[in-house]
Amino acid sequence: MRIAVFTDSFYPELGGIQDSVLSGCRELGKRGHQVVIFAPRATRHDFSVAGVPEREVDAGGNVEIRRLFSLPVPSSTGQSRLLVPTGRRWRQLLSFSPDIIHTHTFLGAGLEALSAARRLDVPVVGTNHWAIGEFSGYTPFSANFFREISVRGVTRYYNRCDMVTGPSHSVIDEMCAFGLRRPHCVISNPVDTARFCPMPDAHREALKRSYGFSHSTIVYAGRLADEKKIDVLIRALPLIAIEMPDVMLVLAGHGSARHHLEQLARDLGVRERIRFPGTLDKATLADVFHAADIFAIASTSETQSMVLIQAMSAGLPVVGARWRALPEYIDAQSGFLAQPGDSEDFARRLTHLLRSPSLRKQMGEHAAQKTKQFSITTVTSRWEEIYARISLAVPEEMSRISGA
Repeated sequence: MRIAVFTDSFYPELGGIQDSVLSGCRELGKRGHQVVIFAPRATRHDFSVAGVPEREVDAGGNVEIRRLFSLPVPSSTGQSRLLVPTGRRWRQLLSFSPDIIHTHTFLGAGLEALSAARRLDVPVVGTNHWAIGEFSGYTPFSANFFREISVRGVTRYYNRCDMVTGPSHSVIDEMCAFGLRRPHCVISNPVDTARFCPMPDAHREALKRSYGFSHSTIVYAGRLADEKKIDVLIRALPLIAIEMPDVMLVLAGHGSARHHLEQLARDLGVRERIRFPGTLDKATLADVFHAADIFAIASTSETQSMVLIQAMSAGLPVVGARWRALPEYIDAQSGFLAQPGDSEDFARRLTHLLRSPSLRKQMGEHAAQKTKQFSITTVTSRWEEIYARISLAVPEEMSRISGA
């Protein structure tokens, strides 16, 4: 098939959406499909912030990346950019003649995708990766008002797509509550389960020594942003230290909240227990997971959380907030759920796991087994099926695809 992909979130900005788009397209190319990705043109600053070489990412054979004019927008990463929609980028697809268009964002690139689909009479798949209602902190509006107008607007956008997907039931159910009428289904983001996989205890111990981690090391990875509620984990740390004197917290990633988090740690007297290694490449992140003992995530803005699935795939037990998509992926056999924003509840559950090596091992093994269904090969096969059925479907058959 010939597949055109539109996204405002792409390399060198690092994150779950960017990773899932790139790995999925790379696997489609390996299978012989022709893929073209329309993404924002990045600047030298964007590559510098990510700590990666200033050159185009290798997406593999059969995958072409076309960079389009974009503008920077405020964000916690300091890298976010949006395509400026002109409604004329469809001309660049005339010779490519796509069988299907897939948009991963609903802003500039998303509007361009809809325009191209209409002009070329090609079906369009829209994936919503965002719990947009949780980002009111970046606006002057109240949380309830912002959620109402933002989710309603996003739902209106996806009602213009032929097929709608999301990485969890939570994001799909929310749009349905606001009037989503199009065929829809849940498809996980793909995870590199070959890289993020369990390792023998001897290997883990060697990595633990290499990184200087204690035997009570908790790790979080991702954006250092307010909606990730990392402060909850820092506030839990002095409570955990009462029973686990060697407890450490590793916060991998970069973002606008780092200074505030460092100051909070100093105020609580736990700064020496926290490591900020910055943004890590996949190989190093996998090593850090293998060297740690528990993955923790207190975020209230997740539609799935790629780093959660990566950590589980690497064999880590998890503790996460009982909010949005996290309960869909953290079951009682792979970890614990804590009350959102409740540092004491997080501390209790993290302490219980740290004091129970056998339970950690058991939960970690279950977590790794559970995530096999989210491998790149499995998820890409699902996309192949969806693409094929949509490209061949007539309008009255579209509703059947929701059960694919």
